[in-house]
Amino acid sequence: MIVNRLTPLVADRITVTLHELVALLDAYADDVLRAEHAITFGDYRYLATLAELDRPDITELARCLMLTKAAVSKHLPALEARGWVERSADPAHARRVVVGLTPAGVRVVEEAGGRLDADFAAAFTGGHPPLDLDALHAGLRTAVVRVQERLAGPPPR
Repeated sequence: MIVNRLTPLVADRITVTLHELVALLDAYADDVLRAEHAITFGDYRYLATLAELDRPDITELARCLMLTKAAVSKHLPALEARGWVERSADPAHARRVVVGLTPAGVRVVEEAGGRLDADFAAAFTGGHPPLDLDALHAGLRTAVVRVQERLAGPPPR
């Protein structure tokens, strides 16, 4: 598990705190998923993203995962070998390959995602004072949108 080795001066910056939180959540999720579902958090991200999309092609999947098409293409065979993902030709576009979850892949997303959601909800609401999960989620979604807007606009000075 990741241990906080940051000095108080460095850790007092929101950028560092956000990165630290993401690293801790990723490490925890990876530990739980490996132990209970024999899957990495990286694999789960692919499957969970596919669960939200309607049979995307490699380009759309890569965009949603914020990875290169080459990285996605290289990773998919391992997920196919586990029986979680299937690729097929798009009948409307002969050269386009689409990706989807198998029933086993859907089960992994539902079971693993449910476990992680419950664990994180308990972690955030179990302390004193408890965090308001709805407000936290809304605030984080707003932050994501604002950063996306900033990235889409002209570069900062």
